[in-house]
Amino acid sequence: MPSDVAYSPAGEGLGMRDFWLYAWLRRAALIAAHVTGLGLTVFISVLSRPGTSLFSWHPMCMSVAYCLCMTEGILLFSAEGTIFCFKSQKNKVRFHWLCQALVLIAAAVGLSFILASKNVSELPHLVSWHSLLGSCTLAASLLQGSCGVCVIFHKQLRLSSSPARLKLYHATCGLVVYLLATVTVVLAMFSDWFQATVKGAAWWVFAMLPLFPALVAMNQITDAYLPRKKTSS
Repeated sequence: MPSDVAYSPAGEGLGMRDFWLYAWLRRAALIAAHVTGLGLTVFISVLSRPGTSLFSWHPMCMSVAYCLCMTEGILLFSAEGTIFCFKSQKNKVRFHWLCQALVLIAAAVGLSFILASKNVSELPHLVSWHSLLGSCTLAASLLQGSCGVCVIFHKQLRLSSSPARLKLYHATCGLVVYLLATVTVVLAMFSDWFQATVKGAAWWVFAMLPLFPALVAMNQITDAYLPRKKTSS
């Protein structure tokens, strides 16, 4: 990550000393969000022991999709910088596309494994809040991917909306999808599978961890796209 602290409009109105402290706190939060997303993915993957059953691939694939790939695809555009060595906006957009494509692929694989597992075990589908909200998240992810295609190919598709407005819609819908995914991950912590292994205070810690990257992503998107009032000097 670059050593200089990028300007963030959220710090307007602060004194110079307060601004630099605020900027470094935001950078620390960004790094913590990266670590949290990666840590959750590794922990859930190890906990699920992929290969031991059909179900074991579902938590790993979904954590890779939403805790890792979607998180990195959003935080890539943070005003506080990025852990990746991308200087041009074009390269950032390309990597964002790669991350979101991996989200859809990993989610589709994870979905196929849970469907196969339930069919083999002769268990009913869509009977928990986790499965219901997860289905909504998958559907929203597909719509969001379509929205991203409209942003990139707005000229070829001859859309009436301006590119700036399409980007606003894309970012807003992306935030909704990420929040849906976050709640779905938290609900997974209430499953018998997770609670059988993680108990006590550790369970509360892991249940709260997915909320932190979501807060950082929400702050990033609202800072970038919500209209701001000018502050008088």
